[in-house]
Amino acid sequence: MLGQLLLNILIAFLWVLLQDEDSFQFSTLFGGFLIGLGIIYVMRRFFFKEFYLRRVYAAFKLLLIFIRELLTSSVLIITQILSPRIKITPGIFTYKTKLKGDWEITALSLLLMLTPGSVVIEVSPSNDVFYIHAMDIPKSKNAVLRAMTKFENAIMEVTR
Repeated sequence: MLGQLLLNILIAFLWVLLQDEDSFQFSTLFGGFLIGLGIIYVMRRFFFKEFYLRRVYAAFKLLLIFIRELLTSSVLIITQILSPRIKITPGIFTYKTKLKGDWEITALSLLLMLTPGSVVIEVSPSNDVFYIHAMDIPKSKNAVLRAMTKFENAIMEVTR
């Protein structure tokens, strides 16, 4: 992936040099970058790896999923805080994950801890079970489980 990106940047700079303009134009560099994308996409089978923009798209999609989950969980927390009587049932539950690598496990736990109302307390020594504290088990457990499966699938798209 990094090799394809560097090759694309090299093609873009070569395009700028071959245009023989008096001054540097960003539009020429961007055009060269787009031409490099086309060249790399056509020759992608020679790289023995997938086209690098697929992972960039998957990372952008993961960011959008995180923002959406952050906003929805924030609304849930705000409604809990602003209610006249706080009726919450905090608790701990477990979640078995399909993720394998240390980076994947860390990313999932950090993404979950950044969404309000849930905290990863511990990860099992075998790295396949999360112990999660939720602010309100009846309401937020399903939301947390839904968010974790979305995060898990998006992380697998980025890393695998």
